[in-house]
Amino acid sequence: MLDLTRLRVLVAVARTGSVTAAAEALHYAQPSVSHHLARLESEVGVVLVRRAGRGVMLTDAGRLLVARAEEILGQVESAQEELAAHAGLATGRVRLAAFPSALATLVPSAAALLAADHPGVELALTEAEPPEALTALRNAEVDAALIFDHDDPVPGDRRNTTVTPLLEEPVYVVTPEGASWDGERLDLATYAGENWIAGCERCRTHLSSLCARAGFAPRITFETDDYVAVQALVAAGLGVGVLPGLALRAHRHPGVRADRLPADRRRVSLVIYGRPPAALPVQSFAAALRAVTEGTDLSGP
Repeated sequence: MLDLTRLRVLVAVARTGSVTAAAEALHYAQPSVSHHLARLESEVGVVLVRRAGRGVMLTDAGRLLVARAEEILGQVESAQEELAAHAGLATGRVRLAAFPSALATLVPSAAALLAADHPGVELALTEAEPPEALTALRNAEVDAALIFDHDDPVPGDRRNTTVTPLLEEPVYVVTPEGASWDGERLDLATYAGENWIAGCERCRTHLSSLCARAGFAPRITFETDDYVAVQALVAAGLGVGVLPGLALRAHRHPGVRADRLPADRRRVSLVIYGRPPAALPVQSFAAALRAVTEGTDLSGP
């Protein structure tokens, strides 16, 4: 059985890079930190740290155990918070990681519903793209993650999680206002020779997949995850791009045209760690979010 105190010591050593700094961070005596490390290595039967100059470095086994220790300690903290809130929803907290366009559209309405029904529950928000949100969830830095997937699932460890689908949003090709093509017969190949604006590596991969199906490789000349900036660049005639419905709902530049891509969509889901039921505050926020998404009309940008 791994001792939680020794796991905390190992994580502190990994984060600070030395036994002395870990002792200061934990308010332990330095010999106590060294003792806990030695006992932990004896328990697991492998070397976890090696001296490196004035500090220490993790072995491969040490890095593996630190990654798992962060998950374990995070889940213990979450369990303690859930137990503290078990008596009811008079108090409680929900820490949510969500992608930008959801934070600008779905989340504020859900937060307002939560505040109206459960004024004692605190909602803390963190902006994060889906892979980072899933990592934060696994490390118990957040209680729930709002993510999206295209046809290719977002990278991230979803073991021991519960995924609740919320909505499917349309995807649009965004061109300068006045573009002379028929949106009813949308063909990306029409814009094969244009400059393209793309975001993160995963978003670029999705764009490349769409264009490959249309028979060309996009010439990406601008890279930004900011959907406001994408539309400004398009309106200035510097390129074309692809944006989901929530991004266009959050902000719509008057100088752009949006035509729906009939063969593409983006699925939005809420992810929590563990199996149902979730902690009461998380359940309440999830109910508010479902109410908002059920009433969200995404038939037009």
